[in-house]
Amino acid sequence: MQEGIVVVMGASIVRMIIKTFLNREGHGYWKKEKNRGMARPKPTSERLKSVVPSGKKEESFFELVYEVVRQIPKGKVTSYGAIATVLGTKLSARMVGWAMNGAGRVKPMVPAHRVVNRNGMLTGKPHFDPPEKMQQLLEKEGIKVKNDTIVDFKKHFWDPAEECNI
Repeated sequence: MQEGIVVVMGASIVRMIIKTFLNREGHGYWKKEKNRGMARPKPTSERLKSVVPSGKKEESFFELVYEVVRQIPKGKVTSYGAIATVLGTKLSARMVGWAMNGAGRVKPMVPAHRVVNRNGMLTGKPHFDPPEKMQQLLEKEGIKVKNDTIVDFKKHFWDPAEECNI
């Protein structure tokens, strides 16, 4: 008897969660509420005005990361977190890191050397061959690096959110 009650309660809870979080009508979690002030985020394609779609039917997260990184101007750098934020996945900085790990095998070329951590450290350096190449590429673009950290990081920081009108 108790197992039946637990199953019914469990099913009710699952239905409530689905109704609250996955309802496409704007009800539930993403509904703009007085206390929360949260609104359903716009689809990535609407927010990234300057990212040119690749023409594929569905784009993977990695492809979107590469498109943002290709827009970083020479002599500028950005962080993994800034890229994640502009793609609407603020807490996915590590996923951006995974994407950048495979950027060397992607065509057209992705300037992975322009992506650093939030403190300006060259954390992707071990993935270059040789590891000193990341620093060499940045210095070639006029960015000074000392002890694997960008000198005057704020001066060279490029915020993709400003460029993409988010």
